[in-house]
Amino acid sequence: MKLAEQIRKNIEKLPIGKTFGYTDLGISQENYVSAAKTLERLQTKGVIKKISKGKFYKPEQTVFGELEPDYYEQLRPYLYKNGKRIAYVTGASLYNQMGLTTQVTNQIKIASRNKRIYIQRGALKAGAVKSYADVSESNYKLLGILDALKDIKQIPDSKAANSIKLLSRLIKQQNPRQVKELIKYALLYPPRVKALLGAILENIGMMDVEILKKDLNPLTKFQIGLKEKDLLTIKNWNIQ
Repeated sequence: MKLAEQIRKNIEKLPIGKTFGYTDLGISQENYVSAAKTLERLQTKGVIKKISKGKFYKPEQTVFGELEPDYYEQLRPYLYKNGKRIAYVTGASLYNQMGLTTQVTNQIKIASRNKRIYIQRGALKAGAVKSYADVSESNYKLLGILDALKDIKQIPDSKAANSIKLLSRLIKQQNPRQVKELIKYALLYPPRVKALLGAILENIGMMDVEILKKDLNPLTKFQIGLKEKDLLTIKNWNIQ
């Protein structure tokens, strides 16, 4: 099968509105130049649209005109590289999804370990922050939990006590392997994250948290704005 025909057939199989790149079409790197010409012809015919460099989508035609992919599908090309996740959405947008705040923002933050990802494309705007660990499909949600603990005092329109209750429930839903991963990644975060995670885990009795306690200065106090009624174990972690 010729490359151009292979590309057309693979595009036909893709759902409307889904973003895709060269690797999604099974195109090897040595065929990128030839593939680019085919993709350019398909763009001219209106079969596909370009969303960013090397990333495309099949537009949906409606009585109201042509629709772009939904918001998070537009983000997808920036969160993955060669089919592997390298970044995730964090900040107020993530905390809204987690139910920690009702505030909605049109300026999102994208966390990545080795790449600064900025977006200025129509209504899609994003700033870059550095993640504390390499990002993968299996850990990005755990990193989001730790980000929320780190930012607990800055989460818009939210009290720390309410956030702790919601995050405690979310952490309790994780399996033992995921909790071990949470602890491992927490060691890369600022001390207040280790203290808060340790206090939560100790409170719900899920895991041995001695490794977190050993990594903290016993003289350091954390001014979070919590009381014992909010989290029974805060005194064990110098949390106030």
